[in-house]
Amino acid sequence: MTFPVVITLFTLFGALFGLATYSRRHLFSEGHTKRAAADLSDPMQSRLAWVLLCVALWPLMGLTGAFSWWVKRPR
Repeated sequence: MTFPVVITLFTLFGALFGLATYSRRHLFSEGHTKRAAADLSDPMQSRLAWVLLCVALWPLMGLTGAFSWWVKRPR
């Protein structure tokens, strides 16, 4: 695979990851609890910001999500 293909796949997977995890973003950034509905003023802007963040950081977001899942698992 060439470098542009790798970058394109990385970006595409990050965007899909961001779109898929938008409704559960509190697990990746703020811990177990959801914040009060503070960003309801423009949901498209917050969704775009989340997708752009995930495009760049989806490997780290995956790790933080796995940690949150591990902490919340039933014991």
